[in-house]
Amino acid sequence: MLFMVIEHFKNRDAVPIYKRFREQGRMMPEGLNYVGSWVEANFDRCFQLMECNDLRLLQQWVLQWQDLGEFEIVPVVLSKETMEIITPML
Repeated sequence: MLFMVIEHFKNRDAVPIYKRFREQGRMMPEGLNYVGSWVEANFDRCFQLMECNDLRLLQQWVLQWQDLGEFEIVPVVLSKETMEIITPML
């Protein structure tokens, strides 16, 4: 299952996040997969697409970073898959 993780950098300060990432990596539990990410130009938010089948893995991962950011986790479906579901209704 795919999840869009919207991370709000505390104080719009991405430096502590990148410093920890450089020193310790993503610190993801086995079974949680990073797909890709995008950062707003003003360093307010980072959008990360993650994949896993157990939400507890996302919870474990967020605990590693919660001191540096706040997280929203949104389940998402690929547009292609959504089109397959909607096509019969068109």
